[in-house]
Amino acid sequence: MGDISRVGVVGSGIMGAGIAEVCGRAGLDVLVSEVSEEAVRAGQDRVARSLRRAVHAGKLTPAGRDKALSAIRFTTDLAEFADRELVIEAILEGADAKAGVLAALDTIAGRDAILASNTSSIPIMKLAMATSRAPQVIGLHFFNPAPVLDLVELIPSLLTSEETCWRAEAFITATLGKTAIRCPDRAGFVVNALLIPYLLAAIRMLESGFAAAEDIDSGMVLGCGHPMGPLRLADLIGLDTVTAVARSMHEEFAEPPYAPPPLLLRMVDAGLLGRKTGRGFYDYTKPAREA
Repeated sequence: MGDISRVGVVGSGIMGAGIAEVCGRAGLDVLVSEVSEEAVRAGQDRVARSLRRAVHAGKLTPAGRDKALSAIRFTTDLAEFADRELVIEAILEGADAKAGVLAALDTIAGRDAILASNTSSIPIMKLAMATSRAPQVIGLHFFNPAPVLDLVELIPSLLTSEETCWRAEAFITATLGKTAIRCPDRAGFVVNALLIPYLLAAIRMLESGFAAAEDIDSGMVLGCGHPMGPLRLADLIGLDTVTAVARSMHEEFAEPPYAPPPLLLRMVDAGLLGRKTGRGFYDYTKPAREA
């Protein structure tokens, strides 16, 4: 089997659109699936806006933008993924929903195709068992924003074949030009196993009245050299995603640092999910102060 050139992406939210853009900019044949025509239009707009920003920032030429756009097609029919060599699931973080997508893809994709999940925390073994091809299921966890951040976590399950691992790693490094790190198939993998307890600790600090949001973030930016404070970072990730990852890790490890704080749960219940809804720990409908 040669290099992967035909890629499918399920979902065109922030992560799915970003992954599709990365693949399109690498010159691949990219097909993106969505649940409705409205979602397709939103995904197309998300990719186009990101590519425009790249041109304005001098990171991409207008010709490169046009080439990437022409490489990415959208569909509402998952059956069109039959010719894909790699399909990356990038829907909302939920084990049952992701397993359902992989089960459907298992009946559609060719027998040599790799099925990957962009999950940020769900054990890959749990998802692989929804298919009849566990050796060809792997985690490929991109980071937001995918066109900017170079890291991809590569997560094989106990049953993932070494051939799948090296094909996926070659795709990430040689084709996309990103850096891959191999991670254990444990909830949170490497990055979120370190990051999520840190974010939750900042939320508990705010919740307890120990410090104001701006002071917590300024402390970590100016005192520790972080590019962004933990509460602004949680808003960027999405508080629903932070909660889902925390719950997945708490379910697996049953340790207090992974438990979502009540304040986080109430904010998610209220739909205050961060940047994507306009309000989280900060109000993004108003000019923001630098943390």
